[in-house]
Amino acid sequence: MKLNRIRQVVLVLIGLSYIALLYPLYTDLEHAKWLLEMKNETEPMFVSFFITLGVFLLLAAKEPSAHRSLIAFAAWWNLAHASVMLIQTVEAWSHGVHRDFTDVIVAAVMGAVLLALVPAKSIANSIILGPGKSRSGVDPDKALQG
Repeated sequence: MKLNRIRQVVLVLIGLSYIALLYPLYTDLEHAKWLLEMKNETEPMFVSFFITLGVFLLLAAKEPSAHRSLIAFAAWWNLAHASVMLIQTVEAWSHGVHRDFTDVIVAAVMGAVLLALVPAKSIANSIILGPGKSRSGVDPDKALQG
């Protein structure tokens, strides 16, 4: 039960940190900063994905075992995101642009923590479907016995 509580706390913290990106998104959109200063039309769309994922992580915090796929997706997405940012940061440094590694580390840690906390598959199925049931409604143990 303690592990489930840790899952819930982590999902809430990560979900809230993603939702907190609403403020930078609002300021970028309000002043057209994404267009006039950054010349990057993809950033607001990218940040909106974070915010949406944050909402779903908050919803998953209520019953993490029922949202195993979402938690696994968030974990692997963070790890993939960190990998791409790492390559970008190394490339920036090789071209004389000094980019900070902090966001790479934060995304990698978030992904690793989420991955470590993905509920076991059997627990998720027994909660959603009930003990001894499969998605087809047939008890898999009885089906194997003949």
